[in-house]
Amino acid sequence: MNSLLSYNGGMKILVIDGQGGNIGKSIVEQIRQSMPDQTVIAIGTNSAATSAMVKAGASAGATGENPVIVNSRDADYIIGPIGIILADSMLGEITPAMARAIGESKAHKILIPVNKCITVAGVESLSLGQYIQKAVALIGC
Repeated sequence: MNSLLSYNGGMKILVIDGQGGNIGKSIVEQIRQSMPDQTVIAIGTNSAATSAMVKAGASAGATGENPVIVNSRDADYIIGPIGIILADSMLGEITPAMARAIGESKAHKILIPVNKCITVAGVESLSLGQYIQKAVALIGC
């Protein structure tokens, strides 16, 4: 555990996003509104995504493959678009090692369905904002 971060007996919530980080930014904002004292670690697959999530209020942020691998080890929750568990997705930003680390993590994974090249059967048709609200509501359940 990183000694610079205080978990205060709370949860370690890992938000992972790529490209522009807009989904991750929205997730962080909603977590901050509903659970302001929880530790939220933002991991971007690129610096723009990380920056967007940190500006939205993440407790800390890092960029790239190794931070995903390291932080997935002890996260209580991992939340992000469904592509974070698929190697080579998000225009190739998710490496096989990232997808594996997330998949092998004991963390509860909460995935946002994004209908770009992926269709999840049985998923209701909602706006991205509605999916993010539902996802954040699942933290702690």
